[in-house]
Amino acid sequence: MSAKSIINKELFTPHDEKMLAAVQVKRRTKKKIPFLATGGQGDYMTFICLSVTNKKPSHVSITKVKQFQGSSSFIKRSQWTLDQLRQVNGIDTSKDCPEFDLMFDNGLDQWVASSGGEKCTFIQILHHSCQRYCSARKPEFVNCQSKLLGVYRCKGFFNRMGKDLGSHQGRQKKQGNSILHSAADSVTSAVQKASQALNERGERLGRAEERTADMMNSAEQFAVTAHKLAMKHKC
Repeated sequence: MSAKSIINKELFTPHDEKMLAAVQVKRRTKKKIPFLATGGQGDYMTFICLSVTNKKPSHVSITKVKQFQGSSSFIKRSQWTLDQLRQVNGIDTSKDCPEFDLMFDNGLDQWVASSGGEKCTFIQILHHSCQRYCSARKPEFVNCQSKLLGVYRCKGFFNRMGKDLGSHQGRQKKQGNSILHSAADSVTSAVQKASQALNERGERLGRAEERTADMMNSAEQFAVTAHKLAMKHKC
């Protein structure tokens, strides 16, 4: 069982949550901590996890999880709500670099993921979750590749285009230009349909993420049951 599967099973499933994404990270700038919580010095692995509650209304959290050297267990070290996230900095828009920053109300964390691809997957799911679950102001995503924000960037473009066309339509009414008025109506309608299609696509992506998490949990439960049966017959 992978480390991420164990984290989901041990830390989130017991609290009626499911993990949407996780990325293994290291700090770009190390903090000087002479003694860790375990009572001494030692190495550790760090994961940044994104989770959502199963009960409605849904609450999404970003959790820092650590596993200390010599220990098989994972522990939660810090946790933030999605509304506390202010900015996600992808550092470089030209390539899949592993560096990224997360800025919260109370501070900034600078990370290096285990790979550029793992970081991109995490940011893509994080961005979609912000669009879907944030109740207040949505965090800002800067220096992120367009492929990670594609659906919602397109939707925002269509919305802006629709507003611009609506404003243009108002000016044409005053000028009495019926031909441009009709054309603006047609294009505005097309923009609204395209925006609606993108919104529906985003909802389907959200449902697909939830089904993937459910399938992962089912696979883990099946593996545990199969192992128990194998040990029983072996005895």
